[in-house]
Amino acid sequence: MAVFAVTTAKGPRWEYTRGIREQPEWDQHSDFADDLFDRDVIILGGPIGDGGGEDVGLLAVVAADEDEVRSIFATDPWALNGVLRIKEVRPWTLWLDRR
Repeated sequence: MAVFAVTTAKGPRWEYTRGIREQPEWDQHSDFADDLFDRDVIILGGPIGDGGGEDVGLLAVVAADEDEVRSIFATDPWALNGVLRIKEVRPWTLWLDRR
């Protein structure tokens, strides 16, 4: 399995007057991410930047390939409802890794 750097960005249903935890379906999205973390699919992740740009989060994701990464996140409640989208998936060679 490989590690990928995944950048997420605001989708068309992102509500700009609300903070990240006030977005529609936050609880479902949070449960989804927690499950991936518990299964060691997400090994590192969180919000990126000051919230003013289009980027939302940066994640380190363990998967076989980019297609698997995209398939996993296609089932995120935020992705399904247009709140969030995958902006970029890049292979990431971790030289410093405490796993």
